[in-house]
Amino acid sequence: MVVEQLRPHGVTDERVLLAMASVPREEFLSQRMRRHAYEDRALAIECGQTISQPLVVALMIQAAAPQPDDVALEVGTGSGYAAAVLSRLCGQVITIEREPALAEHASESLRRLGFDNVEVAVGDGSLGWPASAPYNVILVAAAARGVPPALVEQLADGGRMVIPVSTSIEEPQDLRVYERRYGPVDGPPMIACSCLRMMPTCVISFA
Repeated sequence: MVVEQLRPHGVTDERVLLAMASVPREEFLSQRMRRHAYEDRALAIECGQTISQPLVVALMIQAAAPQPDDVALEVGTGSGYAAAVLSRLCGQVITIEREPALAEHASESLRRLGFDNVEVAVGDGSLGWPASAPYNVILVAAAARGVPPALVEQLADGGRMVIPVSTSIEEPQDLRVYERRYGPVDGPPMIACSCLRMMPTCVISFA
C-alpha cells in the first residue's frame, strides 16, 4: 500500500507513511470485505457508509500535519480507521459519529486493537465537540457546502482543519486546509485557506 498507492501520489511525510503501515485496515471491515482491505478505494461499511480509500486518509492527515502533543477532532468516525491512523500521530483523538450503531462498533474495534488515546462520541459533527476544545487538528470526513462555524470556533490558534468542500452537487469537491491565525486586536479570528488542488491561498474572517 505505501509503495504502490501512497508514495507515488504525493504522500511524503514519513510519520504518516509509518502510521498508515502500522494500522491494520482489515480489522475495521466486515469479514466479507476484508479481502479488499488494501485496494485503493472506498469500501462499504454499516449504515450505508464507507471507509475512505487509504490515499484520501493519508493525504488529509498529511495536510493537517498533526504533532505528538496535539488534540485532534475527527468529524465522521465511520469504521474508526482514520481515527486509528490519526491517533498514531498525536496525543489524543476525539471522533464524533452521528450513527450510534457505527459509533459503538468503531469504539469496540479501537478498544480491541489498543488505540486507547481515542474517544468516540455520538452527535452532530457540524457542532463539533466543545467539551474537549480547542483542537490543534480537525478532520472532516464528509463534504460540506461551507465551513461549519462551530468547528472554526473550536480550532486552537494555529490549528489546522482539513475538510472537503463542494459548492453544489454538480461541482467536484475541493479538499481544503484552513489554518486559524491571530487576527487584529478585538477583531474576528482570521482563517487562512489553501486548497490541495494548488489553488491560491486566501484569508477570510469569521465574525
